[in-house]
Amino acid sequence: MKLLEWLKEEVERGSFPGVVAGVVKDGEVVFREAVGRMDPKGTPMRPEAVFRVYSMTKPWTSVLALSFVEEGRLSLMDPVELYFPAFRPQVAVEEGEGFRLEPPRRPVLVYDLLRHTSGLTYGVFFRSPVKKLYLEAGVDLLNQSREEFLEALFRLPLRFQPGSTFEYGLSTDLLGHLLEEIAGEDLESLMRKRLFAPLGMKDSGFTAFPDRLAQPFPQDPETQAPIRLIPPSPKAGRHSGGAGGFSTLDDYLRFAEMLRTRRGPVSPALLDYLQQDHLGPLYPGVLERGEEYTPGPGYTFGLGVAVRKEAGLSPGHPGEVNWAGLAGTYFFADPKAGLSAVLLVQAPSLLSVARPDGVYFSRLGQKMWHRFRTLVYAAYAA
Repeated sequence: MKLLEWLKEEVERGSFPGVVAGVVKDGEVVFREAVGRMDPKGTPMRPEAVFRVYSMTKPWTSVLALSFVEEGRLSLMDPVELYFPAFRPQVAVEEGEGFRLEPPRRPVLVYDLLRHTSGLTYGVFFRSPVKKLYLEAGVDLLNQSREEFLEALFRLPLRFQPGSTFEYGLSTDLLGHLLEEIAGEDLESLMRKRLFAPLGMKDSGFTAFPDRLAQPFPQDPETQAPIRLIPPSPKAGRHSGGAGGFSTLDDYLRFAEMLRTRRGPVSPALLDYLQQDHLGPLYPGVLERGEEYTPGPGYTFGLGVAVRKEAGLSPGHPGEVNWAGLAGTYFFADPKAGLSAVLLVQAPSLLSVARPDGVYFSRLGQKMWHRFRTLVYAAYAA
């Protein structure tokens, strides 16, 4: 089956209202299609539609942070408390249904925020006594102001000792607010000047015009759970560097191509550094906790992206990077194959992240991203 046929089939099957996808091969756009509808009401999908990219915001924030490192305004070895003196968390040691607190063996570093070894977590995705606290505090949500978020986060314990393990969570959100603290500007303004404008990403940011915003079905077609996504504009003062972004196909292809070619607003050396393995000897311990806690078979983690090391569940080469968003968006960049590709849908089945125990039984979820990769490589990798 060809890529376009598959996209049409999924729309006709009712997996999602519509989709846009694009592929760049050796610097040239070889596939750019919009299929289906912008929303369940029937507006035709447009190639320039805007999508909530959720965690695909994280690579943006990582590149932005490295621009501060390159200028000497930030060091990866800086303790976070240097910028936020109120951030002096204890570490929770989970024991059954509860936990005890112990002091951190070292401060949380900026480097920990970039590679998710800070000990900060999310309340969603799996269950634990500490995650329950995060859920109750509402820090996963984007309905708080910046000050409310930071105050709530600083009251919570870390789930692990800083630097000890990979735990996907709110590290990038805190990193974004730390960059705001350094610059005295909000994250959207920093992104626009330092990343979006240099790359020509004219439709990306933390707000979106509702008439161009792709919308999901009211209910997930697989789980029947109600779908509620972030609104077109955040609560004043709170730009989530980990999940609050909006973007378009053309814009995110530009960003993916920057990663592939190492040409962008920061030096090639730093863009290469972002895409290296930053877990190293920590990775075996991460694997022991279970496959769901990793970026997937064949991968390790860089600074905001999954980094391919060996064979995985779909085609690719060592050095390829990718990441996905909660509402179904996905990208990858493979220098060896000369490929960058982006898939944008709005809320197919979220079973793979909302109910990890059911990931292998989900018709969509992560399987959709693997199918996309397989068809792209089949058509364009030669």
